[in-house]
Amino acid sequence: MNPILVEALRGGALESCHRGAVAIVDADGALRLALGDIDQPVFPRSAIKLLQALPLLTSGAADALGLDDAELALACASHNGEAMHAETAARMLAKAGLDAGALECGTHWPLLDSAGRALAAAQAVPNALHNNCSGKHAGLLCMACALHGRGGLRDYAKGYVAPDHPVMRAVSAAIAAATGADLAQAPRGTDGCSIPTYALPLRALALGYARVATGVGLDPACAAAAQRLRAAIARAPAMVAGTGRFDTRVMERLGARVCCKVGAEAVYCAALPEAGLGVALKIADGSTARAAEVTMAAIIEALVPLDAAEADFMRSLSDVTLRNWNGIAVGRLRAGDALRDALRAG
Repeated sequence: MNPILVEALRGGALESCHRGAVAIVDADGALRLALGDIDQPVFPRSAIKLLQALPLLTSGAADALGLDDAELALACASHNGEAMHAETAARMLAKAGLDAGALECGTHWPLLDSAGRALAAAQAVPNALHNNCSGKHAGLLCMACALHGRGGLRDYAKGYVAPDHPVMRAVSAAIAAATGADLAQAPRGTDGCSIPTYALPLRALALGYARVATGVGLDPACAAAAQRLRAAIARAPAMVAGTGRFDTRVMERLGARVCCKVGAEAVYCAALPEAGLGVALKIADGSTARAAEVTMAAIIEALVPLDAAEADFMRSLSDVTLRNWNGIAVGRLRAGDALRDALRAG
């Protein structure tokens, strides 16, 4: 059984807990830490958007269209749907000669309440640009532009979310090259934004992010693409998530030392370049804000060199004071002893 990674305490007594698994590896695949079942395939979903964006650069699309740091970071994003996100996605599409009508990610209200309220106050409704995956999909359409050329692009790009479309074949090849996984043998599903998603072991996902962190094990073009994407994310972390979100807050504070990305159902991945490590974790019950973020915070706290202020900041995310509606402290949400002890021993 997977160990308890996160505990919720009320009045000093255990109220609930979250079990999960963690893999931390180097670029050669050597395990730095293994907790729980790291070989059970899991759907990483949005946690591997950086891997999915690698062909955006290796195809030549990013350079041909002059994509800037904010646009490259948005291609790796699960964003809030704030105005800055929707506007940046629209700008990417315009560079490819397309508009929001080309997106096949679907439409939902912005994830950030205030952004949704602002739309409603303006008597507007959301469109596909507000979808948290619109940046990734704009990047996929930019990639289609490079693979096909500008003539007839809209017709060529139709159905780009299908597994056998050239865009998705390029994305799948990049994931396989980074993780070392055979996607043909992996369980396949459909993600919330309609592209294929493959269930892979945490060990393989961590390896992919260790390679992203170091470039080791990737061909030169892919290694350069990974480095460029990490640099873009470090310079524009607000694009990767947005106001108040864990990924943005951590990368605004720690910069290029951490490149972390949340996925649905409590999967999290991170590249730690200074340590040369990749991290992948999964909380069994799918709890992201309560458990996956606390787990990732504890890992970063243990493995990334921090000054005193940075350590205090990360501790506030790995050991969270819980307050009721009157602001009274009623308990804690903390990384469990099994996780802390394993990180110390590692």
